[in-house]
Amino acid sequence: MTDDELRRVATEIRKGVLTGTHAAKSGHPGGSLSATDILAYLYFEEMNVRPEEPRWPGRDRLVLSKGHAAPALYATLAERGFFPKEELETLRHIGSHLQGHPNMNDTPGVDMSTGSLGQGISAAVGMALAAQHWGDTYRTYCLLGDGEIEEGQVWEAAMFAGNHGLDNLVLVVDHNGLQIDGTIEEVNSAMPIADKFRAFRFHVIELADGNDMAQIRAAFAAAREVKGAPVCIVAETVKGKGVSFMENQVDWHGKGPNDEQYEQAMAELAKEA
Repeated sequence: MTDDELRRVATEIRKGVLTGTHAAKSGHPGGSLSATDILAYLYFEEMNVRPEEPRWPGRDRLVLSKGHAAPALYATLAERGFFPKEELETLRHIGSHLQGHPNMNDTPGVDMSTGSLGQGISAAVGMALAAQHWGDTYRTYCLLGDGEIEEGQVWEAAMFAGNHGLDNLVLVVDHNGLQIDGTIEEVNSAMPIADKFRAFRFHVIELADGNDMAQIRAAFAAAREVKGAPVCIVAETVKGKGVSFMENQVDWHGKGPNDEQYEQAMAELAKEA
């Protein structure tokens, strides 16, 4: 797909994020919207998946370590054809398989149940190690939040991945600068992020604009050429990207839009389609 086509896909995914969080009257739109462009590129260009066969053994894996960004993952999977887009309106409803955090047992296309921050990366490292051990060719991708990497388990997993040279593993840090209680600097800064991952033997790629499709494409292309080391892409993004009143606003970390806000946000995105 061209960058313009991928941008249109990302816009549709953003609409899905808003549809789900509006219907649920809860959820996490801010960090979902910041990661949408990356997820769009992964599922529509980078990853080898089969929506008609979600458990295909040869598929590439995605672990959403920042599991509260489930609205973005669900909207991406629906746009890719894993399940009908109409189901996004059931987000967080009783009986729905689209719960507040991803559940691999119930949701087609979800490769790992996540939600306890800091733990998803360990599962991703295990998947990559298993592929290396058995000679499988699938690649594992893991999306982390910059607030999430304040968790110590992240660095234990990173140490292991670097030590074992897991070059079939790509981490992406969604560096939007905000977490539920404020900026990462105010809460517990993990800066400098890139240097820390380099210290754990990662090949690091830094994106000045992690919402720009051309930069995203170049980063993943470069990651595929790396041999002998895991890759970490540190992507500077905008929390709430694409919706004017949500952008860079920490208040939109964890609440759904009301009817008026939903209509305004969808109107803004309609102009981008």
